Amino acid sequence: MAYETFAELLEAACEHGSLARAALAQEVVESGESAGAVRARLTGHLTVMRDAVEFGLNGTARSRSGLVGGDAARIDAAQGGPLDGVASRAIAAAVAVAEVNASMGRVVAAPTGGASGVLPGVLLTLADERALGDDAIVDALLAAGAIGAVIASRTNLSGAAAGCQAEIGAGAAMAAGAATELLGGTPEQSGHAASLALQGLLGLVCDPVGGLVEVPCVMRNATGTAVALSAIQMALAGVRFPIPFDQVADALASVGRALPVSLRETATGGLAITPAARALVSGGADPATDISGR
Repeated sequence: MAYETFAELLEAACEHGSLARAALAQEVVESGESAGAVRARLTGHLTVMRDAVEFGLNGTARSRSGLVGGDAARIDAAQGGPLDGVASRAIAAAVAVAEVNASMGRVVAAPTGGASGVLPGVLLTLADERALGDDAIVDALLAAGAIGAVIASRTNLSGAAAGCQAEIGAGAAMAAGAATELLGGTPEQSGHAASLALQGLLGLVCDPVGGLVEVPCVMRNATGTAVALSAIQMALAGVRFPIPFDQVADALASVGRALPVSLRETATGGLAITPAARALVSGGADPATDISGR
């Protein structure tokens, strides 16, 4: 799926009819597998995603540190909030997968383990809402992979290299672009959705408490999901982002290089050095209680 620019991907999508078909054609060439074998492999990934959502939502996934676990079930069970409905379910699913990752469970990196919740949270929830089958979701995974490959060709997807914008930001862009196509949008609209999502998360730092991919990583999957849903809504409404996706990805790379080392997964800046975070790491606070500092 390694298109190096979205412009190339868009041109191929015009030729093949969709981002998914363009991605599949490229993957067949690069992998040497048949189209059926590629789709079967992605169907396996889809199964892992569904299993992670289901396990995370049952509330039993707990990280070894005790910092993470049970929140997906709480979100899923809540009623009447401002995002009640599709958005609430997508956020719950995203947090569920992120909690499974934090508890050393099996997830599909999308594009990383720490950002693995956004794509399944968005795609599975919207597909369920529209009663779309697995073939359509596999198409969306193909499109998402191609968008992720474009980002990877222009910057590093690691939070240690470019901050959380390269993980959650990329995941949100992949989810937004793929879901826009899933819901009937054009390849051009998918590009705008990906741009709208990524621009909204530029500058997001990586500041894991205790150096663990738990706090704030898990909840940033929820944030990324909300941003992706907003981008999808805007793109399908005809909103066009004036900066092409390739240039937005280049901006991510530039911002990533500018971030200080303390904000790139070293746990030496940001939330990781707040008094509450230090208390959690030292065992001086109970993560199940109020850590507001009062």
